[in-house]
Amino acid sequence: MPNWNQVLKELNDCPRKDKLDYIRVKYLRKLNRKTGRNIICYYSGFLQKPESMQHDINDGDKNGFMTTVHKLDRSKGLDLFLHTPGGQIAATESLVDYLRQMFGNDVRAIIPQIAMSAGTMISCSCKQIIMGKQSNIGPIDPQFNGIPAQGVLAEFARALEEVKNNPASTPLWQQIVSRYHPTFIGECQHAVDLSELLVKEWLLTNMFSGFVDAQDKANSVLQKLIDHTITKTHSRHLHVERAKAIGLNVATLEDNFDDEFQDLVLTIHHCFMHAFTQSTAIKIIENHMGQRMVLHVKQVMQQVPLNIQQMAPADG
Repeated sequence: MPNWNQVLKELNDCPRKDKLDYIRVKYLRKLNRKTGRNIICYYSGFLQKPESMQHDINDGDKNGFMTTVHKLDRSKGLDLFLHTPGGQIAATESLVDYLRQMFGNDVRAIIPQIAMSAGTMISCSCKQIIMGKQSNIGPIDPQFNGIPAQGVLAEFARALEEVKNNPASTPLWQQIVSRYHPTFIGECQHAVDLSELLVKEWLLTNMFSGFVDAQDKANSVLQKLIDHTITKTHSRHLHVERAKAIGLNVATLEDNFDDEFQDLVLTIHHCFMHAFTQSTAIKIIENHMGQRMVLHVKQVMQQVPLNIQQMAPADG
């Protein structure tokens, strides 16, 4: 299968006006024929357009998933490609709930490169996570505009302890704590509690379902993914071996699948990366049939009209 440069050459040599979509769908259809499973790709162009504020997981994404789930044979399960920096917890909960209503627990997460934060949370809701040596997940500790909720709680707890032991430090801590909105501490605690509640429930009802030690396994994974004192920074990249060590059900592209499967996954990833580089797209939600919704920079999510018969790429 083509590598990064070969995909670029194929795009450059293709005379079609819709070549970015045409070639991407060609490889999605090949993977579908190989696995017999439905494929939906949730891709954000945050690496190509980091200045955009439109690439996070949000409630608008539900429209894209509804479009791509429509008319799929849901009995065939779902392979969900994820490439995202994360996003809103409430929207993530809603998306997971929707996918479970559509496909039950038969969802595998495929992470060709990066699925951070809420993207990792979605992965934890699946029965299995497929990663390569180049793939990353990340901590799931909640953030408020880049401020770690657990860090705020820890700072507040430290303030109480130091004021108790050294009353003379009260004026200093008053200045620090006064930066927070009166309800901010409570909101931080609620965000941490919700993240723990959701991910633990998802792990218990799918990935660890049926295990006699499911509670212990879920608690162990949670501690290693959500504890800010362990992860240190929200942007920390956790590679495949670390994801396995955490206790997640991870299958590696290199060891658990044949070369064709691995090459197709990486080729599809390259196709999406080139699509973001060569267009104004900032987010693409697409299935193997070519049904998609695309968000362009400074535009709203719109459904792209598609004639499947005209779009269907050649088998080769």
